[in-house]
Amino acid sequence: MDTYIIDGGERLYGKLQAQSAKNTVLPLLAASVLTDEQVKIRGVPTITDVENMLRILTEVGCKIKRKSDCAVIDSSNAVSHEIPPRLTKELRSSVFMLGSVLTRFRRAKISYPGGCDIGLRPIDLHLAGLKRLGVKITEEGGYIECEADRLVGAEILLDFPSVGATENIILAAVKAEGITVIRNAAKEPEIVDLQNFLNAMGANVRGAGGGTVVIEGVKRLHGIEYTPIGDRIEAGTYLIAAAICGGEIEINGVPPENIAALLHKLRENGCKIHTKNDKIILESSGKLKSVDLVETTPFPGFPTDLQAQYSALCCTARGTTLVVENLFETRYKYAGELKRMGADVTVRGRTAVIRGVEKLHGARVTASDLRGGAALVVAALGAEGQSTVIDLSHIDRGYADFEYKLKKLGAKIRRVRI
Repeated sequence: MDTYIIDGGERLYGKLQAQSAKNTVLPLLAASVLTDEQVKIRGVPTITDVENMLRILTEVGCKIKRKSDCAVIDSSNAVSHEIPPRLTKELRSSVFMLGSVLTRFRRAKISYPGGCDIGLRPIDLHLAGLKRLGVKITEEGGYIECEADRLVGAEILLDFPSVGATENIILAAVKAEGITVIRNAAKEPEIVDLQNFLNAMGANVRGAGGGTVVIEGVKRLHGIEYTPIGDRIEAGTYLIAAAICGGEIEINGVPPENIAALLHKLRENGCKIHTKNDKIILESSGKLKSVDLVETTPFPGFPTDLQAQYSALCCTARGTTLVVENLFETRYKYAGELKRMGADVTVRGRTAVIRGVEKLHGARVTASDLRGGAALVVAALGAEGQSTVIDLSHIDRGYADFEYKLKKLGAKIRRVRI
């Protein structure tokens, strides 16, 4: 089992380029089956979620070539509408294959998707949207089977602005007959990037980034080369690490407006932040003051995927912070591990009360999910003494070259196998 050994207390300095956004790359890979021409996606990060998605594409008949940080997908010989259960259990984003495989084959079969254990994450909104497009859905024995003689545009109102449901419906509607309108759509930057990708392939999608997305079905999509947006969650993780440890870092490749909610909180904590175009510079003394409240909400609110890392920051900020997690009901599994490091955290349901302490101390802790694991790493970077973070398989799902980038900033971190 891979493990991090971290000697805390080092200030962080330097520059980093954000990797391509995991939450964009995965739906783009799924969308590649919408054409029988070659699709080349540049800047594909080497993370296990991406590797699992590429394996899924291979299983349905696509040919994949990796060239440096590029993925070239040829789906001209794709033949299977079934997505292997052994892979869907590892990857939540395998659910995106429903919309694209349906569009390609008019049939799709998938087991319930897996990923991090951070709550129920039901896909009811996905399925309800697909039904509106004319899809017949059967759920039996842990499998979802979908079939549609024709996909027909429809008006769809989402009960909640789900990112996954918005993207899946777009993928299913992009070649449907007529016009599809999604109301109360999610507004995340990754949805804008999916729209841009599909339109570059010849689709007609507009409105992404707003509450209403309109998709006018087209007959055919063609191959393209495309570079996804930078990963705002990865960038936010490094900014939080520098805020905790003190120092000055520069992150390139993420527009500040994509993580404005985090930057606002970090300024309240006492950090100095300068932005220009897609460059973010953070200066921190390492002596932070608390904010009263941080509450996760859909974009443009505070992202749930940064809640754990930001909570780690609150552990040594002067004062008390109330953290409210509105999106996932079991996203505080990391809290018990932070307590091992000396944190004062009390969790009740979806709420955590964090009382800042002078210092955290090194401890042996275990990562139980992707963002919670990242939170333990950034906490350990700012702690006194040596920490051991066990089970990096979760962290490897979303962060490429995590330890190398942190070392580049001056952190004392090494990866060992135990």
